[in-house]
Amino acid sequence: MFEGLNATASALTAQRLRMDVISSNMANVDTTRARFVNGQWEPYRRKLVVMEPKEEGFSTYLQAAMNSRSSVGSGVKVTKIVEDETPFKLVYDPTHPDANRDGYVQLPNVDPLKEMVDLISATRSYEANVTVFNATKGMLMKALEIGK
Repeated sequence: MFEGLNATASALTAQRLRMDVISSNMANVDTTRARFVNGQWEPYRRKLVVMEPKEEGFSTYLQAAMNSRSSVGSGVKVTKIVEDETPFKLVYDPTHPDANRDGYVQLPNVDPLKEMVDLISATRSYEANVTVFNATKGMLMKALEIGK
């Protein structure tokens, strides 16, 4: 009876983490000294959230359909947070303290436009899951009222 609420709650948690990671990316859009690698400072690297279904996948649902069992997905889980391996941006600024001998500065691979699109997507997904959660809760409340 609560499988739908659990699935939606897992999606809410995953989207909230996704929004947190996006805000971290936006906060570090100009960070040129994020970590020390091989004797040199490296800029901040964009982070991405990887989500997977909690179930095994398509085969689980296929078996459930073949056995005539009704099955609802059990939600999503965040499996890891990975770093985006796209190259850093090079900007010519010989006055910058982190400029190399040619005058170029490595800046993070964070694109504010991409981050805003991802943030809007995560926000919309979060809002949709809140709507689903409230609808499910309303149906369960109506079911309880039938028993009165």
